[in-house]
Amino acid sequence: MKNIIVTGATGLVGKRIIKLLLAKGYSVTALTRNSEKASSLLPPEVNLVEWDFKSVSGTLISEMGRADSVIHLAGENVLAKRWNEQHKKSIYNSRVKSTAFLAEAIEENPHRPESFISASAVGYYGTVGGLPVNENSPWGNDFLSAVTKDWENASAPLEKPGIRRVFIRTGIVLDRNEGALAKMITPFRFFVGGPLGSGLQPFPWIHIDDLARLYIYAVDNNSMSGAYNASAPENINMMQFCRELGSVMNRPSFFKVPGFILKLLYGEGAEILLKGIPVVPERTLESGFEFSYSDVKMALANLIKDYSNQETIS
Repeated sequence: MKNIIVTGATGLVGKRIIKLLLAKGYSVTALTRNSEKASSLLPPEVNLVEWDFKSVSGTLISEMGRADSVIHLAGENVLAKRWNEQHKKSIYNSRVKSTAFLAEAIEENPHRPESFISASAVGYYGTVGGLPVNENSPWGNDFLSAVTKDWENASAPLEKPGIRRVFIRTGIVLDRNEGALAKMITPFRFFVGGPLGSGLQPFPWIHIDDLARLYIYAVDNNSMSGAYNASAPENINMMQFCRELGSVMNRPSFFKVPGFILKLLYGEGAEILLKGIPVVPERTLESGFEFSYSDVKMALANLIKDYSNQETIS
């Protein structure tokens, strides 16, 4: 039985990935800052190991020696608060330094995992002026581009021992309970939903189930290496997304949130919401991965249907 180590296990994506790993019969170990909290959020079959993500401990080295694959998802929520220098430092360190510590711990072991599957982001490409990007496109020139580039490069020492590295460059994850869609559902329920800013910015999205499946696919597929865009093949903008969300919920979608409001709330971070990236999952499709939800109407119908089973949309 393969042992898969997962960081960021209690997050939106981590919980869904762990569910799939257990269903496939894998043993799962979660690295967590708080095992008590993690035990309340994760299935009892998950092994919990405490690690502060700020150093290379003996415990971390020992656990890396028992891993067949590592799925690294940990990172500070980019839009958890208004951007300032402290928050930007947390965004950077939680991704780049934690990755470097994991790589160092792996190098300390004679037994090493077969693969290192790391979260990344479509923010790698920066703001590209509406031009479509694929996995071979260059990185951008803003803060998140620099973070993402350094995040991916932090595991470069693993190339020497021949560990397969995969980077899942993720777009906007659609889930009914957490993340962007969950926050948008409420205003739409009260008839005040609509796009952010102009609404013309690209909206690269992916259904939570497809994203979790892509990670498992990367663990199991030994031919995968390098960057893969986790974004549905359909390219739409924010306004089109909101129109489809309104249609599924039988609500209007014309109440725009002005850009200046977002800038007051998030500062520099508002650019993430106001300027999108048209992403093409070229290498992802070439790998043979099949999206279960390839158009947004289908994805929203699935998610809102499930959501409405819990709380009726009237």
